[in-house]
Amino acid sequence: MARYYFNLRDDKGIALDEEGLELSSPRAVQAEAAKSVADLARDALLSAPLTGDRRELAIDVRDASGPVMQVKFCFQIEDLKSRPRSRGH
Repeated sequence: MARYYFNLRDDKGIALDEEGLELSSPRAVQAEAAKSVADLARDALLSAPLTGDRRELAIDVRDASGPVMQVKFCFQIEDLKSRPRSRGH
């Protein structure tokens, strides 16, 4: 099994994974990256303002030889109730 490192990246910077995880296959790496980006996205969505700029979060996966995979999540929140309505709606 190879050791993979899952670095978290958002608009505040990069948090490096110094420990890593030993995983047996590319599918296991993808599953772990998906779980990590989902956790990151949940926290970012809960703390984001109701209206804001588009944000991008990512998990950059690497092994001993370098980059392996990147999983991204992009979002933007719009408060539709507070948005001015156009005439005729």
